[in-house]
Amino acid sequence: MNIEAVKAIYNFEMSRWGRTLMQSVISPVLSTCLYFIVFGSAIGSRISQVDGIDYGAFIVPGLVMMLLLTQSTLNASFGIYFPRFTGTIYEHLSAPVSPFEIVLGYVGAAATKSVILGLLVLVTASFFVKLHIAHPLWMVVFLVLTSVTFSMLGFIIGIWADGFEKLQIIPLLVIQPLTFLGGTFYSIKMLPPLWQAVTLFNPVVYLISGFRWSFFEISDVNVGVSLLMTFVFLLVCMSIVWWIFRTGYRLKA
Repeated sequence: MNIEAVKAIYNFEMSRWGRTLMQSVISPVLSTCLYFIVFGSAIGSRISQVDGIDYGAFIVPGLVMMLLLTQSTLNASFGIYFPRFTGTIYEHLSAPVSPFEIVLGYVGAAATKSVILGLLVLVTASFFVKLHIAHPLWMVVFLVLTSVTFSMLGFIIGIWADGFEKLQIIPLLVIQPLTFLGGTFYSIKMLPPLWQAVTLFNPVVYLISGFRWSFFEISDVNVGVSLLMTFVFLLVCMSIVWWIFRTGYRLKA
């Protein structure tokens, strides 16, 4: 493996992120905290507890997961789209760098950014509510696995998009609504039976449920199923990325 090439791509992406701290770090963290304050106050005044957990603490894993999904996708999609837009992607393709190393550099950087943002939100939330993480190791596993999976999805979107406006279509019009409907602010057990069944078709439910289990040992679906669904989605994204480099889709045109 060409470690130097991976480090070069990774360090470039991380340095670009560092130059835009207001937009890349402070803005998403503040937005998530506002969700926490507004929803925690508005709904928390009516629902004191969910499954024995204070409502303010209950919504924290869902908010962290919402941040992870959107930021992982946006960071990775912009990271690979910008070289395509400027034409520098051809330098990567013609250099002695394998597709795996290119993906590792871009996806690794995007996932790192998302994990840092997620941890910052957790630290910030601890000032408002009392957080208890029952399974810290599993919390980290879900945090990293989700970040890598949706960074891979963002990489695919960055290859597919042929304009800056398309970079935001899926994160903002698909992923974010699915996150709101996936149990971020409530347990799906609070829904009528019919809607509980419908909600299970939302893949984000499994991510939020598994992540919340690592905090409070409560979940809407079995934690093993949550982990399996995350791995399945990761494998699907990896297969699509392999196909992109195998065929040169939107890379060699």
